[in-house]
Amino acid sequence: MSVPQPSPFPLVRLHAVSNAHNEWVALAFEWSPGTDNVLQATLTLLNYPDALSALAPLDCIVPLPDPRVLEANHLASLPPHRVILRVPAVALLDEAMQKKCGALAEAGYRIMVDGVAGPAATKAGARALLFNCAAELPPALSLVAQPGPHLASHVDSQARQAECRAAGFSWFMGEFARHPAEDAASGDGTSRKRLLALLGMLARDADSRELEQLLKQDPALSYHLLKLVNSAAFALSTPIHSFGQAINVLGRRQLQRWLQLLLYARQQDEGGVNPLLPLAAVRASQMETLSKARGGDRDQQDMAFVAGVFSLLDVLLGMPMADIVSALSLDLDVVRALLERTGPLGELLTLVEQADPAALDAAGIDHETYWQGQLHAYHWAIQVSRNL
Repeated sequence: MSVPQPSPFPLVRLHAVSNAHNEWVALAFEWSPGTDNVLQATLTLLNYPDALSALAPLDCIVPLPDPRVLEANHLASLPPHRVILRVPAVALLDEAMQKKCGALAEAGYRIMVDGVAGPAATKAGARALLFNCAAELPPALSLVAQPGPHLASHVDSQARQAECRAAGFSWFMGEFARHPAEDAASGDGTSRKRLLALLGMLARDADSRELEQLLKQDPALSYHLLKLVNSAAFALSTPIHSFGQAINVLGRRQLQRWLQLLLYARQQDEGGVNPLLPLAAVRASQMETLSKARGGDRDQQDMAFVAGVFSLLDVLLGMPMADIVSALSLDLDVVRALLERTGPLGELLTLVEQADPAALDAAGIDHETYWQGQLHAYHWAIQVSRNL
């Protein structure tokens, strides 16, 4: 039996970068282990049809281990107003590297130093610092030398995010959205019961009047629904003022999808948006796209969407996923995916959470199809965040 050949198409994981209000400002590229030519991989993906348009207006933070390999013919694919070049701090110890980065900075490129480089960063024209804040914070003076914005990576809780913000960081990357403060996810019991009731209605395709009655009991959800249907996303000539009108405009299928996402739209206590919202949108959209790529029919694509959007409910509600699933009437494949990451939907959900070349091959999904799914998912999540 022949051994499968590695795909020539690069495999990348995109990490959302947020500001202090939990709004996405950039996407950081992390290459799959074994990617030989990082520059060529970057050019391949950014030259992909409509890639930069799909990810607009977010900046793309791309690793550049050796800036000296970047030649004039490469720059057309790396527009300086969209691309931030991430250079290892150790590379800037070399004077030739400093000169190359300085020239790129003069040409309008933003240089982000990965680590603490001291005076070398200034000589290289760097404007920002990226620092792994999992275990420690950088020396205070290292953030003062460049104007920023400085990016804290590996920020794995909202408590740590607050510490990084106090230290001078204004951009954040990590799993903090999935690890809120102890009291942030729980909310009040009445609100959680109402959300579970609404999810149950959606799962059993309840009558529109039942949905309308429950929506009237939740001012925040009602506000977001009316805001959505009156947004530019629907471009209606006549404003919508009632829940009944909103339901009719959206249609049953779209109503279910938007309400599932609207559950994540509640504001945080400090006024920022819920960082789970765009993550849930990415998962739902990518699951749907991959299901379609594997030949799934419309019903299967819908179940894939549900599995993706519901996969963060345990974080949102501060409840065990088993308790949430037991309160809903979900398809068995969705239940298996959410509880065990097994079955066809569980396989896709695992790939969306962490792409692995071997797992992609086993699922029959090539790297280019996976990249197309990422582009579509992030584009949709960006639009969702704008409209909600």
